[in-house]
Amino acid sequence: MPFTKYTNLDFEQIKDQIKDYLRANSDFTDFDFEGSNFSVLIDTLAYNTYITAFNANMAVNESFIDSATLRENVVSLARNIGYVPRSRTASKAKISFQVKFNGESPTVTLKAGLVCVGTTKNSSFVFSIPEDITTTSPLDDPTDGLIGDRTATFTNIDIYQGSYATKKFNVDTSLDQRFIINNSFVDTATLIVRVKGPGDPTAGKQYVKADGIVNVKAGSEIYFVQEVKDEKYELLFGDGILGKKLETGSQIVASYIITDGIEGNDVTNFSFSGVLRGSSDQNISPLGSITVSTTSKAQGGTEIESLQSVKYFAPKTYSSQYRAVTASDYESIVKLIYPDAESVSVVGGEELNPPKFGEVQISIKPKNDYFISDFNKQSILNRLKNYSLAGIKQSIVDIEVLSIELDCFVYYNSSKVTSVNDLKSSVSSTLGTFSESEDLNNFGGRFKYSKLLKIVDDTSPAITSNITKVKIRRDMKSQLNQPAQYELCFGNKFHVVSTGRNIKSTGFFISGVSQRLYMTDTPNDDMKTGIISFIQIDTNGKPSTAVQNAGIVDYQIGEIRLFTTNIISTDLPSGIVEVQAFPESNDVIGLTNLFVELSVSKSTINMVKDTISSGEQVSGIGFPVTSSYSNGNLTR
Repeated sequence: MPFTKYTNLDFEQIKDQIKDYLRANSDFTDFDFEGSNFSVLIDTLAYNTYITAFNANMAVNESFIDSATLRENVVSLARNIGYVPRSRTASKAKISFQVKFNGESPTVTLKAGLVCVGTTKNSSFVFSIPEDITTTSPLDDPTDGLIGDRTATFTNIDIYQGSYATKKFNVDTSLDQRFIINNSFVDTATLIVRVKGPGDPTAGKQYVKADGIVNVKAGSEIYFVQEVKDEKYELLFGDGILGKKLETGSQIVASYIITDGIEGNDVTNFSFSGVLRGSSDQNISPLGSITVSTTSKAQGGTEIESLQSVKYFAPKTYSSQYRAVTASDYESIVKLIYPDAESVSVVGGEELNPPKFGEVQISIKPKNDYFISDFNKQSILNRLKNYSLAGIKQSIVDIEVLSIELDCFVYYNSSKVTSVNDLKSSVSSTLGTFSESEDLNNFGGRFKYSKLLKIVDDTSPAITSNITKVKIRRDMKSQLNQPAQYELCFGNKFHVVSTGRNIKSTGFFISGVSQRLYMTDTPNDDMKTGIISFIQIDTNGKPSTAVQNAGIVDYQIGEIRLFTTNIISTDLPSGIVEVQAFPESNDVIGLTNLFVELSVSKSTINMVKDTISSGEQVSGIGFPVTSSYSNGNLTR
């Protein structure tokens, strides 16, 4: 009689099944007596069955990318569909410095390897360059002749956080060789591969990393990279059909940077530790110390691509077949060619207002920043041409950030709390964790109000309830000292109070008015639209209108438009005016190119003693009641 269940992974249930089988099909009578020898045999059979079933279950799970849990297996399955997970990325800084020395060398070379040591928050990090950088070193006084004081200037050079390393491989085609870089935490973007032929006295030819086989010919000097075990990388070369085949006696020299990833971000202070050489490879001795000036701080460092990301993007990249047609194709390809992208939004021209047929509008949120440089924009657009259809125009627009702010009133049982400040810190940490969730920090993200309430309540058993109000904010970048019109799209319907004060802002100054101004609104009779006005507040806190008709607001679609205004300064730096509204629904959604984030730093947490739960007021008289509706302040 066969067992009726084959997928059971519980030891006791497997043991009971064996007993049931013996009970129905055996002359033995002592198999269900725990002290018998037969019971020991049953335990052995059950244990063997349990281990076999567990191993079979794990083996099957690790065979599919959706259910695999080991990184080695997930990466291997992704490799089968042509996807290479992103490596750890080194943070990059821009620095400049001058080298003064006495000599005859017309050039100075900064050798590949260690350049600077950066310090931040009591930690130090090394910064390197993957290739030599050479600059001229003219004479300070041209009349000195050949030898004299010279100055070499290195301007805005990129340095990468991490240690410089090299690995050499000797090629023997008679063997089944694998060229594996025996270092984890390599930034493959800094990888430089050169191949020296047999008897080649030079440094060899630099090979180019290939992302696919398109345009790869038999003589193409290319290589491929794939992740292998323990987050290490293997170099693959051509076979004479797809890419040039290596010869016996050749030598492969791979140089790269081993990085700390995200830990190296935000370093601003650097001290020089590099090696300088002259035109004849002679040592250059600087006259005095070298002062390093920082053009841009270290940023862009990231960790290796997570398993969750690999599982998500590998099938998407495969389904796109490396051609950009649909929005999801563009999303996966942009992340492939620009690994620093944290989130990507793609909108077809037919969805724009007014429509722009034949155009694709792309918004990219880079890691550790909100905007990408014009250089990176153009670089992405140029590379997209290799994937897009002819006749389709792509454009990259800056993202629009929709910030969510919270006013949390957290009620707590004082009999269960030793420190209110510690409890408040715990709530703040909870909000910080929630702000990093998958629902937020992306285009088309959704802030789920009910989930927020639950996690705040679950922060501590001492918390009895919470009342949380939601505000939405856009930062308006002013064009200082020049007339301009402004449009702010919130993408969510506004909550409207007939008396106004639905729209608030930080302070700013405009041409022709000496007083600090703020935005406010007055709803029309239909309560669907309203008028934006600029108000000023005197020393007694009394408001008065400075500009009656400064713009319009559409409460239904959540849009504010300001007429031509010449803003000359703002209370906040960089010409920023924060504009706030209250959403009609506490579930906030980011539409099209709106990037949704929860601004914990500008949220408030108020701790309120629950006098009923603590037993101080059993009747409830005098209980501190908190309004669930918005405040009546005129300004932010």
